[in-house]
Amino acid sequence: MNWQLILTSMLPEHLLLVGMLAILGLEIKSGRPRDGFALAVLFTTAAAVAAFWLYATGFTGAPFLHHFSVGPVASLPKAVLLALAVPVLLISRDDFAETPYYTLVLASLYGACLVISSDSFPTLFLGIEIMSLPVYALVVLGMLRAQSAEAALKYLVLGGTATATLLLGISFLYGWSGSLQIAAFSWALGSSDPLALAGIALVTAALFLKAAIVPFHAWAPDAYEGASAPVTAYMATIIKAGVLLAALRVFGTTPVLPPVVGLLAILPLVSMAWGNLAAIRQASVRRMIAYSSIAHAGYLFYALLGDGRGRWEAIVFYLLAYGLMNVLVFAALPRGADDERQDRLDALKGLYRRRPFAAIMIATAMLSLAGLPPLPGFVAKFLVFKNVLAAGYTGYAVAGLVASYLGLYFYLRVIQY
Repeated sequence: MNWQLILTSMLPEHLLLVGMLAILGLEIKSGRPRDGFALAVLFTTAAAVAAFWLYATGFTGAPFLHHFSVGPVASLPKAVLLALAVPVLLISRDDFAETPYYTLVLASLYGACLVISSDSFPTLFLGIEIMSLPVYALVVLGMLRAQSAEAALKYLVLGGTATATLLLGISFLYGWSGSLQIAAFSWALGSSDPLALAGIALVTAALFLKAAIVPFHAWAPDAYEGASAPVTAYMATIIKAGVLLAALRVFGTTPVLPPVVGLLAILPLVSMAWGNLAAIRQASVRRMIAYSSIAHAGYLFYALLGDGRGRWEAIVFYLLAYGLMNVLVFAALPRGADDERQDRLDALKGLYRRRPFAAIMIATAMLSLAGLPPLPGFVAKFLVFKNVLAAGYTGYAVAGLVASYLGLYFYLRVIQY
């Protein structure tokens, strides 16, 4: 076993693990609760820098052959995801001073990094579960409103259903191919065997459940609303990014063919339309962001219709632009002791007079999420639909563009407050 290869390849993961141990170790040594904020930010930043260094140097390695590998295609998404986690931690300072919160966030980030580098379904499954399990606790950790426990339970049931569906899909693919490598999914994409197609459908359905694609979205808005603002920001950015990067890892660079094309086009298209339409009726900012994230998950899954290199570029850039805008919104939102009151859109009235910079930040983020030029959100959507058009799916591209314009109203509605 090459320990130097393991240390270098898994440097971002090791830094997160050391961060968790440092936070817990200091609290155990002192014998009293400590604030893990500084250590969490320090080690998450270090992990992001390490991931970018691996990308910049073009480092490639497979410390655990057929299970875990690192290359520029994995290192850059890791760097993006970890970099997005830093501002989420920064906006958590006023809400959380407890060690458990920061330990759980670092543990979840560790799982997300495993997902991005996974080469086998056991590693992918382990990564998704390590990423997801801490979030169930994070939802109730703030406990700022009565429905927080209910929200966590709903999110747990939703996650459990996704886990069972994923395992069933993996078992079908293993039964068909005799392999637990993620590449078995790509092999199945070119097969007409019913067992292979069933495996593809179940694995894709599990990813849809995790990303809250319609019709698997029902309880996601409740979980977003019941969590505290930093946790909702974490769910909307990091967890969403982790799931889409898992989908990117599973589909790889293999072109999709009918009937998988219909599965990847119809439900994400419905998600775009329904997410944008449902967001119009929301009075809660977090529920509105939840439905917005449902629509944006549709755009992201749409990118999988394109060719391999194009889908990687489109998804990574989209996650960066989408994540930054969401963090910007949550950083600028009014905060106060009455969490339910501050979460209402009405609380934004007169914000420009009270805090003009915060109002400008929210307006910029909303216009970018709506996809208006010249903001990053426009470039992100352009890359997605360009990829779909290049693959020859003109009808789906036009339908997706129409669905995206349904969201203009509710984004502009936030600004008019």
